[in-house]
Amino acid sequence: MTDNLQQRIDQAASGTPLTKPDEQARYLGTFRERCYVSMTVNQLKKESNKNLLTRALATYPEAKVLINGLLSTSLQANYIQIVTTHKHAFTIVTPKQSLREDDIGLLLVSDEAVNEEVIDLEAKFKKNVSKATSDNAPQNKKSFWSKWF
Repeated sequence: MTDNLQQRIDQAASGTPLTKPDEQARYLGTFRERCYVSMTVNQLKKESNKNLLTRALATYPEAKVLINGLLSTSLQANYIQIVTTHKHAFTIVTPKQSLREDDIGLLLVSDEAVNEEVIDLEAKFKKNVSKATSDNAPQNKKSFWSKWF
């Protein structure tokens, strides 16, 4: 009985224990397994990645967007405009640690585990662009006679 009382006192003093607190801190309060796409602060600053984000939003229409609250207001406003244009719900999450360039600035997430192998926006969608352009490239076909002679 005293152990149970001590646990209740500890929990009341320090809050409910978190599962994987380091992972939740990195991924804006959610788990890695729930992420479709992530963008770092550096990636958010690149204009070319706005088109990639648009493709990601179209690919995952059920996704919710988490935006790092420590980003500059102008950067937040740009991405909030893109997200609302595509009719996605978004939440601004302010983490406790300071913002670095390699921290996550934006996430597309699900309420359930999706277990995406690659979540980095550039790695996920730029390879698809280069693959699609190489598939559409004209092939140098040999003529019928050049095969025989």
